[in-house]
Amino acid sequence: MSNLLPTGKRVVSGMRVSGNLHLGHYHGVLKNWLKLQYEYECFFFAADWHGLTTRYEDTRVIKNSIWDMIIDWLAAGINHSSAKIFIQSWVPEHAELHLLLSMITPLGWLERVPTYKEQQSKLKETDLSTYGFLGYPLLQTADVLAYQADYVPVGEDQIPHIELSREIARRFNFLYGRDPGFEALAEEAIEKMGKKNAKLYRELRKRFQEHGEEAALETAQALIESQSNVSLGDKQRLDGYLEGGGKVILTEPEPLLTHVPKLMGVDGQKMSKSYGNAITLREEPASVEKKIMTMPTDPARVKRTDPGNPEHCPLWSLHKVYSSKEVCDWAWQGCTTAGIGCVDCKRPVVEAINKELAPIREAVKEYQADLGLVKSIVAEGSEAARKEAQNTLDNVKAVMELDY
Repeated sequence: MSNLLPTGKRVVSGMRVSGNLHLGHYHGVLKNWLKLQYEYECFFFAADWHGLTTRYEDTRVIKNSIWDMIIDWLAAGINHSSAKIFIQSWVPEHAELHLLLSMITPLGWLERVPTYKEQQSKLKETDLSTYGFLGYPLLQTADVLAYQADYVPVGEDQIPHIELSREIARRFNFLYGRDPGFEALAEEAIEKMGKKNAKLYRELRKRFQEHGEEAALETAQALIESQSNVSLGDKQRLDGYLEGGGKVILTEPEPLLTHVPKLMGVDGQKMSKSYGNAITLREEPASVEKKIMTMPTDPARVKRTDPGNPEHCPLWSLHKVYSSKEVCDWAWQGCTTAGIGCVDCKRPVVEAINKELAPIREAVKEYQADLGLVKSIVAEGSEAARKEAQNTLDNVKAVMELDY
């Protein structure tokens, strides 16, 4: 593969404001962010507007929760020197882009998002017959497209949201990316690259269009980006010409699939703050021990001498995350043969959780004692994010001829 392939890909990810985070958030999202922040250019944001889609009647929940959540991010190791950390509403360009995209998005596209009806059925006590709830996948799209994200880290259940973002970006580019005489302008832009680069561009374009070589497409995109004597408008034409369309104004993001372990809460259901069954990142050692020790186990183990099946035990989901292979083997053998009791099985999990949470608890206290530092980190990240979002919005308004 050519060494012209880009090394600086961009990742965007947000988390709905919900207050203190728990182990499900840590293992499902934050541990992945910790890795990504050193591999990509990352934008991580607190999605306070998204919180309004189901909490619009009590906004105090968001106000009181947002700083706790961001402190948990920092305490867990999210590094503001490596990633932009910001608040969604501090970058109003998200809302303006959302409005403009809403003008071209078919209603049926929003209604078919699987989570739309799923959430309605789960949250029957909340009135979700609002545009905000119907349109939240479109706001998510604006969150991502505002930064021309290459990747969005998601679990498999969220892929439909990324597909919607791709479809909207594609529709926008189709509607506004073809100026009069597009092909002629694209050919002129190729000549501006110089004889050698123009020849390479044509070869790569042919390889992609005739043979579908993704590597050729990526190399050609990197080649375009490296051209210092080609204007932004011409670069957009060259990008679009590669794939046979118009200018690429909005980048189609790709899902970055992540493994999300299913952690069971202390009541045997999926760990969730709304179920009141979670272990938070700030949980004190004694509280961790009490919660784990009172967790339900395999109902077949009525007596200490009854053998059990770990797959039927909520604790097993925690063993798979926290225990070594040796400990997992010990727990499996001991459970299935009644060689150990449930209390014995729980102790290694208690120790492992408390060991992991110890440095996070200490870091939380430090950030709580210096909230001014936390706010300055977010202000700096929001300012940097806003510059990027404004660049995208300027391009969008220009091609829509709304920059009068």
